[in-house]
Amino acid sequence: MDKKFKQALLLVALGAALFAAFMNFSRVLTFLKAAAAMLAPIFTGLLLAFVLNVPMKGFVRLLTRIFPKGKPRVIEVVSLLLTILCLLAVLALVGVLVVPQLAASIRSIIELVKANWPAWAVELRRFGLDPKVITDYFSKFDVQSILDQLLTGAGSLIGSIVTAATSTVTGVINAVFSAVIMFYTLLGKHELLAQAKHLLYAYCKKTTADRLCHAAALTQQTFSKFLSGQCIEVIILGVMIFLAFTVFGIPYAGLTAALTAVCAFVPYVGALISCAVGMLLTALVDPSQVIWCFVIYEVTQFVEGQFIYPHVVGSSVGLSAFWTLLAALLGGKLFGLAGIVFFIPLTAVISQLLHDSADRRLAAQTVAGQAGESAPQGDDAEQRRSPPA
Repeated sequence: MDKKFKQALLLVALGAALFAAFMNFSRVLTFLKAAAAMLAPIFTGLLLAFVLNVPMKGFVRLLTRIFPKGKPRVIEVVSLLLTILCLLAVLALVGVLVVPQLAASIRSIIELVKANWPAWAVELRRFGLDPKVITDYFSKFDVQSILDQLLTGAGSLIGSIVTAATSTVTGVINAVFSAVIMFYTLLGKHELLAQAKHLLYAYCKKTTADRLCHAAALTQQTFSKFLSGQCIEVIILGVMIFLAFTVFGIPYAGLTAALTAVCAFVPYVGALISCAVGMLLTALVDPSQVIWCFVIYEVTQFVEGQFIYPHVVGSSVGLSAFWTLLAALLGGKLFGLAGIVFFIPLTAVISQLLHDSADRRLAAQTVAGQAGESAPQGDDAEQRRSPPA
């Protein structure tokens, strides 16, 4: 069968399939939702394995240096257990130390707003604004019950979330299946990688397989550097803001530090948001300290950005400010906070792959041009081929 006829037949079949899918869009959408629900535990397990692989590799390197004669399988199992224990310890510390302080800060802010609201309402009316609109909006939220849950500690809150997630048989099965996928992927990643490369080189051309392996290695390297570096940078920045605000007596040091740490996952814009909120919280308590709040915040951000961020995160992403912001906005719009975190390194990977592809094309064009220039042409070529008289 002719190659062009095959391509035309493939295009006709693809067009017919798209037309049928469009005509039965509701059924296709229902099928996709069912497929996504069925595959969700697999993707959840793979995502957890991908994220936990970053600290696990660090523990593997550490234990290998401490026990150079240790068995690799035992080192990997111990590293995985240490990773899970560290994750649980961090969650416990956040629940016991951070969450109650944040809840207490929010409660004091609410009391402060209630005490000053009559005076603020008068000022709003002077500017032609209706304070009833604001009160009606915030009356929809049951802030007190949320604070009561937070003040009892995150342990009960996490427990309620886990109970809700596993309240049904399906939830239990999905949770167990995701955990099994995660453990199997982390402990058998070398075997899985070898099997995947074996199948890839068996069914694809060598050049195609090489490019796919390069893309996978680049993705793993970029995401690992970004996630590990960003997490360390977030912790350092939050601690610096907390210490600086505490030393200089700026109110709500814990709340501002936690907000700064969360917003630090969003480059450029996150710093502006956390600074503005910190100044607003300071203005509620003592307006005379707003300038000090701004100065301390900017100095801390400058020190962190100039001396800490380049060494911790470095050039792991390699994106300009424009593309970083665009990736963060697009990821946040589609998938929320997780989209913001994952879309930045994903955009970096796509950008690097496009640059590599462009370099290969330009190199091929250069070689072709040089070959064309070196080839004999016209009468000169004819004279070179004709024998001398």
